[in-house]
Amino acid sequence: MADALERPDVARRAAAPRHALAHGALIAAALVLFSAPLKVAIADAPQTIALWPNGAPGSALRNSAETVRLTEQGEHIVSNVHAPSIGVYLPRRDNTTGAAVIVIPGGGHAELWMDHEGVNVAKFLADHGVAAYVLKYRLARAPGSTYSVEGESLADVQRAIRLVRSRAAQWNLDPDLIGVIGFSAGGELAALAGSRYDEGAQNSADPVERMSSKPRFQALVYPAIPHGLKPAPDAPPAFLLCGSDDQPAISLGLAELYLEFRRVGAQAELHIYQGVGHGFGLRPGNSGPVIPS
Repeated sequence: MADALERPDVARRAAAPRHALAHGALIAAALVLFSAPLKVAIADAPQTIALWPNGAPGSALRNSAETVRLTEQGEHIVSNVHAPSIGVYLPRRDNTTGAAVIVIPGGGHAELWMDHEGVNVAKFLADHGVAAYVLKYRLARAPGSTYSVEGESLADVQRAIRLVRSRAAQWNLDPDLIGVIGFSAGGELAALAGSRYDEGAQNSADPVERMSSKPRFQALVYPAIPHGLKPAPDAPPAFLLCGSDDQPAISLGLAELYLEFRRVGAQAELHIYQGVGHGFGLRPGNSGPVIPS
């Protein structure tokens, strides 16, 4: 397969994702993202913004610092998150599409694999005109954690969507084109965010909480599928992706989830890569397309 970034048809879709994102659940950007070698522009260190400047609800008195370990390949893995935040990756102003994505790394809800499921994805999207925000969320299955997936972790995703929407004018975004992409455990949170949302608390003293938490689209990449997830007819359009060699709960479960979307009339697109397992993400070492040549 030729490098997708050099194909005119793919380049055209990547250059105009406003229409694609509005009607195809990040399909254009995601297809380019996962069918090409990693090529991104060099970016400065991102701005980091706390989701709750005065501390996250449920994390009172937990002020110990995040921990970061490096793999033998030099990848960054973060744990001990008590002050959830987003890292901001913005496109050039002459290249912006107005779309934005909350990027949610995985790690089994015990840690966050920040590079191939976070920063690399965000840099790629920003380089193609899509603002990206890498989320560090509280970890429900870390040793000794008192957080829960559907409690604090989901609340962090919802708050990130609200926060980005509240700053749409500052970041030159269309507030109706803010979606989520999640990987593995992060995919579980993206799926939950796509099914559990509200229009905001209009009487809140916090202007961020007045924003809607509904994502405009959801990209679920080899996600842990929430138990009992039932898409609604007006669910955010979904891009679903996994490898055929992943565990059956994902490789078969995602196909079943696609059918659930279609049965209720919701928009969804499914891609299952033959001969690919779990956790491929976006790495510089990925040569050519994820699909074997």
